[in-house]
Amino acid sequence: MRLGYPVAKTVLSKFFQKREKTAPARPPLPDSIEAIRQKARLGYHLEQVLWGKTLLDSIYMPSDPQQAIIWFTMAAKAGYGPAHNMLGRCAHFGWGCDKNLQKAAQHYEMAATLGDEWGRYNLGILTMRGIGMPQNLEQALTLFQTAAQNGHAKSMNILARFLEEGWEIPQDRQAALGWYKRSAEGGDYRGQHNYATALAEAGHTEEALKWWGQALPNATSDILLAMNKSLTKLGPDAAPDLYAALQERLKTLPLQTTETDPET
Repeated sequence: MRLGYPVAKTVLSKFFQKREKTAPARPPLPDSIEAIRQKARLGYHLEQVLWGKTLLDSIYMPSDPQQAIIWFTMAAKAGYGPAHNMLGRCAHFGWGCDKNLQKAAQHYEMAATLGDEWGRYNLGILTMRGIGMPQNLEQALTLFQTAAQNGHAKSMNILARFLEEGWEIPQDRQAALGWYKRSAEGGDYRGQHNYATALAEAGHTEEALKWWGQALPNATSDILLAMNKSLTKLGPDAAPDLYAALQERLKTLPLQTTETDPET
């Protein structure tokens, strides 16, 4: 999507030329990232968000969260939902700005209004936990239901939890299992772990081990600890390679909670 509000291309070019004359020389970027940077400069909203994410966290340059916010703001002013979601993340965790949960919620809400499922999910998390706003499980459920039905894998996992526990919705463990499966197939490591846990409890150990294996590379430590508990219960001999790989990850991964999950 290209710049749709009246900012002249020549103004953007002069701005970046001025910055680059005073900026210290840096090693050339990989072609794929340089292509993102160039399209961002031309006003393409997706690339503006991708370049902002690169500035937040990249092995190719020092982190510059304040510059990332500038790029996110450009795209957000054009009404691009994912940019509002990233501004919400910055305010949520204090990346390049002061931590402001109310401001984060406002950006997440705007992202959701503009159809961004990550924004809908992140707003749902704040609403479910009462972070920066009063807790409202009914509203959170609605957000997760909408995002899940629109194909958002992480929202599918949380919708499954609502169904499993009977939070604000009639308890339906069979439906929960179906949503855990869809979340797992969609690539969410939490959904993969939860689906594996349900499979193991039902006696489908081999299939459970397959899903735990898929969850392992990306899982944060809270999930790894839960996985370790489950695999220990099965016995290390049930899947020795998986168990050994899990122990290695537990040695090196810093503790993380769901609130600091780096995903967007």
